[in-house]
Amino acid sequence: INLYSDTQTRPTAAMKDAMMAAEVGDEQHGDDPTVHALNDRMAQLLGKQAAMFLPSGTMCNVIAILTHCRPGDEVLAHETAHILSSEGGNHAALAGVQINPLRGPRGMFDEATLRAAIRDKHRYAVPQRLLEVEQTANIGGGAVWPQAQLDALVGVAREQGWATHMDGARLMNAVVASGIPAAEMAAGFDSLWLDFTKGLGAPLGAVLAGSEEFIGQAWRWKQRLGGSMRQAGICAAACLHALDHHVDRLAEDHANAKALARGLRQIEGIAVEEPDTNLVFFDIAGTGRSTAAVVDALRLEGIQLSMLGGRLRACLHLDVSAAMVEETLQILRATLAK
Repeated sequence: INLYSDTQTRPTAAMKDAMMAAEVGDEQHGDDPTVHALNDRMAQLLGKQAAMFLPSGTMCNVIAILTHCRPGDEVLAHETAHILSSEGGNHAALAGVQINPLRGPRGMFDEATLRAAIRDKHRYAVPQRLLEVEQTANIGGGAVWPQAQLDALVGVAREQGWATHMDGARLMNAVVASGIPAAEMAAGFDSLWLDFTKGLGAPLGAVLAGSEEFIGQAWRWKQRLGGSMRQAGICAAACLHALDHHVDRLAEDHANAKALARGLRQIEGIAVEEPDTNLVFFDIAGTGRSTAAVVDALRLEGIQLSMLGGRLRACLHLDVSAAMVEETLQILRATLAK
């Protein structure tokens, strides 16, 4: 039972069939019809003029920041944002930008916190160029940003002349949980992307969207970073299949996450954060057991979890059923009782 991450999903048989049937061409030369179909569909879904297929979400973030910023600029983001915690320092290494880490509960910050971070504009100050948010907030517990809070932050960015970027790795989880359409959720953002390798179950791929001008400039960085591909329609077909078949079912993952949280809360010594979406964070310090030791013991029983900041994370996805959630709880109870 792999609760380590929703990146661990395997393509379904139907998805593999769609991949094998895909019409393909040279994506780098603009000749792959399936990639074009995916990009057109994603631009419409996200309410943007254009879109670009990329191998990974991290590459989407890197290319977006390289396109929006110049060396020496500052990006404002939450202190637990993926661009700070999980991308190998590439925004400093490649873009030459610094990231101003903002604080706030559950991976989110408010308008007052953002306003407090505004720098006076003079030649001694770093130019502030980009506001970045992560939807959902991973280390924040898979939390969904309230739309009013996003709109307020975008308002500040517009006042200051900053660009805006949304890391939408689990954007569709936020859409399904909130009922707010993706285009409405992302309306205030100049760029955003969706990852297909997480809850949507594709083997690889993410799509970055924005204005025609932005995507045109981003293509140069895609070329420089080696992100342009050949017969990528095979992979784009998996993403199209995911859009058709794996979005609405994210509600099942959210329901399984809540069921897991309820079961964990009934185990003495475990503190659980109520999940918004498919991520369940919990702390077993109250049981008196070592987190690492319990993770190792569960792995021997066939249960995989991840550790983030001293907490355990269980990630629900299309390869984890309600029955597997119950089995996980049974095995965890038995492990803690030993």
